[in-house]
Amino acid sequence: MLPRIYLIRHGETEWSLSGRHTGHTDIPLTAQGEASARELGPRLAPLTFARVLTSPRRRARQTCELAGMGSAAETEPDLAEWDYGEFEGRRSVDILTAQPTWNIFHDGCPGGETTTQISARADRLVARLRTMNGNIALFSHGHFGRVLGARWIGLPISAGQHLLLSTASISVLGYEHDRSATPAIVCWNSTPAEFLTRPDRLAATASGHARP
Repeated sequence: MLPRIYLIRHGETEWSLSGRHTGHTDIPLTAQGEASARELGPRLAPLTFARVLTSPRRRARQTCELAGMGSAAETEPDLAEWDYGEFEGRRSVDILTAQPTWNIFHDGCPGGETTTQISARADRLVARLRTMNGNIALFSHGHFGRVLGARWIGLPISAGQHLLLSTASISVLGYEHDRSATPAIVCWNSTPAEFLTRPDRLAATASGHARP
């Protein structure tokens, strides 16, 4: 049985809401983030998971626990967010003021992970996931999740710039007609109902980039 990967981005934090790049900084979910994480529970409950893997960061682990899957979770270091280096805690809008052509998917982060390093980390994880069976839940982050989605289907990580991920979203990676030679994106960025009725919140939290 080929694996089906359920990629879940953590709930809202103060930094994701304001668009600040959050790599290693270990901050908790907001009250809204906690509520959205709890809403994941009923959406995931009908499924049986062979493995539950979570980033070591607090926001991902908290999302996993509030979704009701904490007791089965294993910490997976490769699910951690992109190491933003000198850009940790900064907003894209501010970085672009100083460096107008900067694009994380092409340029990486000074003092942090390069595009080659983040791609290699995603590939390492993809190789492990392909050896697993059944439904696999991954609790991770915005930028790394977008890299993982691109690499799952064999695209360069630059394709991740076109794969937005909202907080508390669920994406599904699998295969076309269950053929191992054809990895596919089954579903992408499925969000709780509140995001569909709150476009202002969606704009602020999609991919962690807030509007100025």
